[in-house]
Amino acid sequence: MSNLIFIALGGAGGALARYGIYLLVHGESPVRFPWATLAVNALGSFAIGIAYVLIVERGMLHPDWRHIAMIGFLGAFTTFSTFSLEALSLFEAGQLSLALGYVALSVAACLLAVWAGMWMVRAI
Repeated sequence: MSNLIFIALGGAGGALARYGIYLLVHGESPVRFPWATLAVNALGSFAIGIAYVLIVERGMLHPDWRHIAMIGFLGAFTTFSTFSLEALSLFEAGQLSLALGYVALSVAACLLAVWAGMWMVRAI
């Protein structure tokens, strides 16, 4: 039962953080390119790389932090479903090159961010 509470608390924080970044990046302006989603996915990928090494590989944090940080917070913070919808919307709007660029940039940035987070913590 406590794992569910940890996940729920982390998830609430992640969802609020994602919304805060959306407002910070886009404000009230109409969105042309989904920069906030790209930023959130890259930041979340970087953070999960760090969390994985600290929690799973090194055991430096209590295992409950996996539920709070990785499953709850980062699960709600990252926005792969939003990313998918935005990419498809760009495609359906006839912006094929923008859609493909967004997909390629997102995948590359997130893979690089996971690697960077893991590398950084492993180097310490």
